Amino acid sequence: MAFSTSSLSFTPSFVKLANPRLLPSIATPTDVAPQVLHVCEINELDRASLAYLRLSQKEVNRLGDLVPFTNRLYTGDLQKRIGITAGISTLIQNKPENNGDRYEVAYSFYFGDYGHISVQGAYLTYEDSYLAVTGGSGSFEGVYGQVKLHQLVCHPLKILYTFYLKGIKDLPEELLGKHVEPSPDVVPTAAAKACEPHATVSNFTD
Repeated sequence: MAFSTSSLSFTPSFVKLANPRLLPSIATPTDVAPQVLHVCEINELDRASLAYLRLSQKEVNRLGDLVPFTNRLYTGDLQKRIGITAGISTLIQNKPENNGDRYEVAYSFYFGDYGHISVQGAYLTYEDSYLAVTGGSGSFEGVYGQVKLHQLVCHPLKILYTFYLKGIKDLPEELLGKHVEPSPDVVPTAAAKACEPHATVSNFTD
């Protein structure tokens, strides 16, 4: 016996559920307020950093020059030694009108037992810059967001970083605290600089 389904009319339940007006309201990742973390990077001239590799073979900074670097890292209040930064900068453009340079950078911040955060993007030596947070490990596994670079001194380098982090659990209390007022004269406490046990995070990276 022939049978036609054209006369049947019904709406499967899954079709109704696909209607966005019938779905419950769900917060998206962009609705989540970022956690703010301040850290300070200081070149204390103790790590043979930075190494300027003039691949352009020009006296003036040119496209392609490479700058591997590693510097000391402290909490934003400069009370504790956290670890180090480590990475590389590629010169993209010399900006004589700004008395500075534009670099493309990729590097990591190491926080001892807490893990690390990796970043990438454009670093401008003559004004504030924003880099993308590309990932992390340990307490920072799954992290994303961005970080603001506020350069205090060009050489020897001092940079105050403000991270805006998402995708992770609450930040360790030890890493938090009010940052110092930005100034070229800021220095870590004597205890932090000397890496005394009470002024370092656990197994701080050196």
